Amino acid sequence: MWLLGINIGHNGSAALFHDKELIFYIEEDRLSRLKYDGNPYLGMEMAFNYTDHVDFLILCGTRNAFGKMPWTGEDPYTCYARKKQPKHKLETIKLADDHHLTHALTAFYNSGFDDAAALIIDGAGSGCRIEEGVVQQETWEVESIWSMSYPAIFECQYKNYGTNVVDSFNVEEDGFPIEISDGHGIVKSYEAVTQFLGFHAIEAGKTMGLAPYGSANDSIKIHEGRFNNRSFIKPKFPAGNVLRTDLYPELRELEKNTEWHNDPDKISQYHKDISYAVQKSAEERVFNLIRKTIEMTGKKQIVIAGGFGLNCVANYEYLKEFPNIEFYHEPVSHDGGNTMGVCQYIYRSVTEDSEKSPLTSLYLGPDRSVSYENTFDGFCVEDTSAADVAKLLVDQEIVCLYQGRSEAGPRALGNRSILFDPTVVNGKDIVNEVKRREWFRPFAGTVMAEHATEWFDFRSRTDSPFMMYAVDVLAEKRDIIPAITHVDGTCRIQTVTSEQNPHYYELISEFNKIKNVPILFNTSFNLAGDPLVETVAEALDTLKKSDLKYLWLPEIGKLLTKQS
Repeated sequence: MWLLGINIGHNGSAALFHDKELIFYIEEDRLSRLKYDGNPYLGMEMAFNYTDHVDFLILCGTRNAFGKMPWTGEDPYTCYARKKQPKHKLETIKLADDHHLTHALTAFYNSGFDDAAALIIDGAGSGCRIEEGVVQQETWEVESIWSMSYPAIFECQYKNYGTNVVDSFNVEEDGFPIEISDGHGIVKSYEAVTQFLGFHAIEAGKTMGLAPYGSANDSIKIHEGRFNNRSFIKPKFPAGNVLRTDLYPELRELEKNTEWHNDPDKISQYHKDISYAVQKSAEERVFNLIRKTIEMTGKKQIVIAGGFGLNCVANYEYLKEFPNIEFYHEPVSHDGGNTMGVCQYIYRSVTEDSEKSPLTSLYLGPDRSVSYENTFDGFCVEDTSAADVAKLLVDQEIVCLYQGRSEAGPRALGNRSILFDPTVVNGKDIVNEVKRREWFRPFAGTVMAEHATEWFDFRSRTDSPFMMYAVDVLAEKRDIIPAITHVDGTCRIQTVTSEQNPHYYELISEFNKIKNVPILFNTSFNLAGDPLVETVAEALDTLKKSDLKYLWLPEIGKLLTKQS
């Protein structure tokens, strides 16, 4: 059975399965080069490089906004797939009216848990079914709780919907409690602050990076009780979110000031404090949701997904607050990752297959071989080894690493990475300037797994292969790796073994032999505003249009040096 899942909206993606085996996953922006691109036609085209037909095409997104083609009345994705396989029957399944369920499916099947509770914390999902078959378009899912078990048994326990047009009230839907409120949820609050700071709403990771520079400020109240939208945050959906600067005139000028993005001398304490406030407020509200999840389901295994699932600072706090709960934080928590869950759901619904297939690797991009069929014009090419590259890093050179299949999700994990020496005092400033990022944004690190607990406090965990936690750097180690230690003493960290990524692990090992530091500074291989590189050609182009100089291709043992 061949199944192709596609996500239509932002973070458009395609996932191809053969039965329950994931063949590849790719986000559309890696192919189209438009960040967060939707409508994954290029991803669909790539699927047909692996198979001449698909049995099931599963469409996911929100609000069933798939459109219709002239004459046939099909949605354009079914139309395209049908034309690619005119002699094979195709069944299309649309799951757009169950957006939170698609998040829960991915997290549950990827977790490897036998059964679990799923907590979904998202921006704006599907509308509320006020009556059977009728979806209320003026509402949207913001938080939900599910009970999950094999092969495909799922029960919603709770939903919270946001809305702009009705007063708060509680009803029941299909036997479980839902809330409809005139607030708009954790993520929309976070997005509102992100937009106030001058960033796109979907770039909430920047707000998360700024938050540790702030402190508690009694004049800033993101939420009072359930929502403080009447006095502070006013939702506007689907166009976006705004802070109510009309009620706080002192915010109006701050809202227009974005010079601080690139000049730390021009940032106000208020900018820092509002970031701190929304982060802490969100964490407290998720604590309450986790307590509700435990109370409603009685389960000790909880999977978390939806946009807020990528908040690695909050993820770490859950480990402290709930030490007896086993969490799985879905590494592709944004909408793109939902294509993985819907394919497994349909397969298991049809076959009743209950054998688990947990996610063990994020190196899920299409197979790409690196060879001299590529044009390396403008670069000096020489044979090299991991030891040679380690010496470059010790000499404080920035080295780009390209190998194998690209990483799924937003984290670079050593296949599309830019690397640096984490012991350089001003290393963050150096690489931020080269990547053209804002000055306050921190960087991640990768540590050899066997040394991880010697440098970092993982609380109830011992590893972090998917870089889902910003963990405390041990106090005695912070001055040793200042380039990746954030202002609050944390670092978003990846653990790696030789089995998970042999070339990358070998490089860190060689660096450790010289510096006695089993860690490398690791950031995504792209410039600000660009998606991660997917092809060798894009890797070379990134070097050509920046101050990056070195590209290591370990699969063919070559180092490329940009010629001046």
